[in-house]
Amino acid sequence: MEVKLHDIGEGMTEAEINCFLVKPGEEVKADDPLVEVQTDKMTAEIPAPRAGIIKEFTVQTGDTVSVGSTLLILEVGEQAGDPVKIEKNLPKPAVAEIQAERLKSFAAVKGKRVLASPFTRKIARENGINIENVAGTGPAGRILDEDIYKFMAAAQQKPKLPVPKEPAKRNDKESSTIPFRGRRKQIAKKMEHSLNTIPHCTHFEEIDVTELITFRNELKDQNQNISATAFFLKALSICLKEFPVFNAELDEEKEAIHFLKDHHIGIAVDTEEGLIVPVIQNIEKKSIRNIHKEMKQLTEKAQENMLTVKDISGGTFTISNVGPLGGSFGATPIIQHPQTALVSFHKTKKMPVVTEDDQIVIRSMMNISMSFDHRVADGATAVRFTNRFAELVQNPKMLVLEMV
Repeated sequence: MEVKLHDIGEGMTEAEINCFLVKPGEEVKADDPLVEVQTDKMTAEIPAPRAGIIKEFTVQTGDTVSVGSTLLILEVGEQAGDPVKIEKNLPKPAVAEIQAERLKSFAAVKGKRVLASPFTRKIARENGINIENVAGTGPAGRILDEDIYKFMAAAQQKPKLPVPKEPAKRNDKESSTIPFRGRRKQIAKKMEHSLNTIPHCTHFEEIDVTELITFRNELKDQNQNISATAFFLKALSICLKEFPVFNAELDEEKEAIHFLKDHHIGIAVDTEEGLIVPVIQNIEKKSIRNIHKEMKQLTEKAQENMLTVKDISGGTFTISNVGPLGGSFGATPIIQHPQTALVSFHKTKKMPVVTEDDQIVIRSMMNISMSFDHRVADGATAVRFTNRFAELVQNPKMLVLEMV
């Protein structure tokens, strides 16, 4: 039986082979993990469709393969690899001898079945640890992240950090390279497709967040630490309800714009392996406290490369919060096709502001940039959208009233 790469995400087309979790000649049961692959969004394991014996690999670690490609050959049957079935014309003594030799071979290559998550395996690989030598303390002997760290500590090992290299002398005939594959390659394809498909238009706005900061400090005094982004997400959901054109998808073939009822907002997260966008489902039905809690959980899962297909599926709108990294003046964020819009939040700075009665006061100001599909919405609608968003954020207590 050919074990093939199937679609484990939203329309994925290819994946990179991280490592094999079995060896040729090893006997496996149905649903045992066979190979670990990396897509643009997650690390996943491909399970065995049936019980059998691993015959051979058809790809190698590091290869990038498309959906439908054969990964390995699995020998299956009533008893996979049963010599009585395969060599039924041989005398019984010969059959018994072959049977013994095969069992001996299987025992030599089978090794120890390792239960561990893809991220735990990654920690072991990056630190040169043979995960088969680690004792698992999780359910059914599953190896946890802590088990890897304890193993390293016991062996007086430290995580391997990249050793800075001396800059090489400039040579026009030489250049350094890094692999362009895996998540980086998938991100590039999606960004290129989005830019080639959607006529991007970006609107910039400046928002006074002084009152929101004050309100958050009041909540902190009551041991309620809620991130500003959670308030932004709830305000955006209210705006999407009033301006549903930005929570829509354009179907060019049917010449129709589909307005989506639910607000599934994706949050762009910067990870070591590239940008990934987990999705908070049905924000219109959730409190600011619950939005904050779920956002924190998804962000941690993204940074640990533990997101599931469900965590990254179904987004209808996207945000990018680059404020903590800097970037005061805004940029043109690229829309997640087939969505209609994306809002990016930038750095908050204290600035002198002239009030309506011509007084100069210091206020906390934040720039936002909103990219939208100009085929679906117009600039005037985008301005009204951000004006409404600013109104809610600048008066956070009014935001609470709008939630009733």
